[in-house]
Amino acid sequence: MAKNKAITLLSIGHACVDVYQGAVAALVPYFVAERAYTYAAASGIVLAASLHSSVAQPLFGVATDRRAMPWLLPVSTLVAGSGIAVSGLTGSYALTLLFVGIGGIGVAAYHPESARVARIVSRGSHTAMGWFSLGGNLGFAFAPVLVAVAVGVGGLKLTPLLVLPALVGSLLTLPVLRGLERVTSGSPDPAGAPTAPDDIASFVKLALAVVCRSIVFVGLSAFISFYVRERTGGGVAAGTAALVVLYLGGAVGTVLGGRLAERRDRVTVVRGSYLLSVAAVAGLVLVPGPALYVFVALTSAGLYIPFSLQVTLAQDYLPSRAGTASGITLGLTISIGGLFSPLIGRLADATSLQTALMPLIAMPALSWLLLRTIEEPALPGAPLGAVRTSAGSTSAGG
Repeated sequence: MAKNKAITLLSIGHACVDVYQGAVAALVPYFVAERAYTYAAASGIVLAASLHSSVAQPLFGVATDRRAMPWLLPVSTLVAGSGIAVSGLTGSYALTLLFVGIGGIGVAAYHPESARVARIVSRGSHTAMGWFSLGGNLGFAFAPVLVAVAVGVGGLKLTPLLVLPALVGSLLTLPVLRGLERVTSGSPDPAGAPTAPDDIASFVKLALAVVCRSIVFVGLSAFISFYVRERTGGGVAAGTAALVVLYLGGAVGTVLGGRLAERRDRVTVVRGSYLLSVAAVAGLVLVPGPALYVFVALTSAGLYIPFSLQVTLAQDYLPSRAGTASGITLGLTISIGGLFSPLIGRLADATSLQTALMPLIAMPALSWLLLRTIEEPALPGAPLGAVRTSAGSTSAGG
């Protein structure tokens, strides 16, 4: 299968999975309206999704380092969609957390293996990986619209309609997997091919920077709808529009990040994006009125320019464990960031939502400080690691 066609299908499939990450935040106002949840209870739902997804992702990453599991792409897509689709059918808070958590596990199973497959079919292209990540951003952006259409009129009892993207996404991965089988079956076993040594120190600094980014993004995902309604005096539509802007701006940022990395090294691009994010988050928290939407878009772009670049950097810092690197970067770091969401909710209940969001301004600055001392890996793009894993060979530690 041609590279562009494979990346396009993977990108659409990525959108069909990540729509369920965005759907959780988009469903929160409906849970609050129908069940009178507090900010803290509502943030617990977001935490359940992010915690299950993020903690499980490194485990799936370790598993895919030991053995290629491309079948996870369609299966995990269906699991993610099924969990979120049934989350609105019970009035029990505990069962809601359980079903949202199952959806999160489906998301977790998808990402490390899909990142490995995308790196293979993209042949190390930062731009192609940017397009793959774009799919996820578009899924996030489409989620509030999907939820509004499916649930906005009939309420939470219509959440089963949300399974439709999972059905589409699982089918679209099948031709990619057939093409991948042809590629790997005709490739020699390169397990003995040399790789660059692991740079654990740089990887840890990168992971900590991603944690800071995640605190901002997960916090805003959970509360931006409420905050914009407070600051603009608008209704539910105003809050939903802000959530769409937050996710859609990320789509622009992801593609821009890939293109910038083809011209400059990834580390420079990532550092610059976090400096932009400091000013953008400050504007989002402090500027009142409709101008707030501009800062929502700038915040989204600033947080997402480094998104796909951080994944490939993590793989290149740990070339012997690319799946583990992807799982930690895409998963565990987001889980740690998600742990702060209930704290933001509790602070908002005790003071105000604006006060609770103030600490988010410092997070991108911390990311920038952490990245000041890391360097571009010796083999930018690391096609070697992608080729090695493309044959499904065991990692160095396996």
